[in-house]
Amino acid sequence: MSGKARIAVLVSGGGTNLQAILDAGARGEIPDGEVVLVISDRAGAYALERAAKAGIPGLEINKKACGGQAPFEEKLIAALEENRIDLIVLAGFLSILTENFTARYPRRIINVHPSLIPSFCGAGFYGLKVHEAALARGVKVTGATVHFVNEIPDGGEIIAQKAVEIRDGDTPEILQRRVMEQAEWIILPQSVEKVSAEVAARKA
Repeated sequence: MSGKARIAVLVSGGGTNLQAILDAGARGEIPDGEVVLVISDRAGAYALERAAKAGIPGLEINKKACGGQAPFEEKLIAALEENRIDLIVLAGFLSILTENFTARYPRRIINVHPSLIPSFCGAGFYGLKVHEAALARGVKVTGATVHFVNEIPDGGEIIAQKAVEIRDGDTPEILQRRVMEQAEWIILPQSVEKVSAEVAARKA
C-alpha cells in the first residue's frame, strides 16, 4: 500500500469526474494510486458528499474566506503536505492556480478539460462555455483532454485525448453529457493510473 501514489482530487461542484476516478479505483483500474483526500474550493459542493460516501476525508478551502490567492494557495499546500500527497488531480476545479503553486509540483498536477486542446481552451473556457463555443463554431468533432498543469491555463503537456462526435440538434447540455460519458470519464482515470504508476516507480 505504501508504494501507491497518494492522490488528492480538487473539486468545485458535483464531482462526476471524482466519481469516475473512484469507480475506476473500485474496479481495480488504478492499482498504482489511491485517492486519500478531496478538497473543494466551494461551500456545499456535492463532491464532498461523494468523498464521504467513499470514506475519503474531505476539506473545504475557500479563497474568499482565506483572504486572497496567496493565503488560499498556502492553505492548499499545507493540506497537501500534511497528507503526503504525490499527485493532484483537478476535476472540475474552477480556481486558477498561480506559478507559485504549480512550480512546486512539476508533472504532478493533472487536469481534465472538455475539449480537444488547443481548441476552446485557456482563460474563460470552462464548463458549459466550452461546449457553447464548440457549437457556435460549428465544429463536427470535440472531445476531452487530460494534461499536466502549469502556470498557463490549459497550457501544460497533453497526456491523453479522446474525440467525441457532435450531432445535429445538440445543445450545450447534451454535448457536455456526451463528452463526459464518452471521453472524460474514460481518459481521466486512465491518465490518473498512468501518472500514478510513474510516481509509484519513483517511490519504490
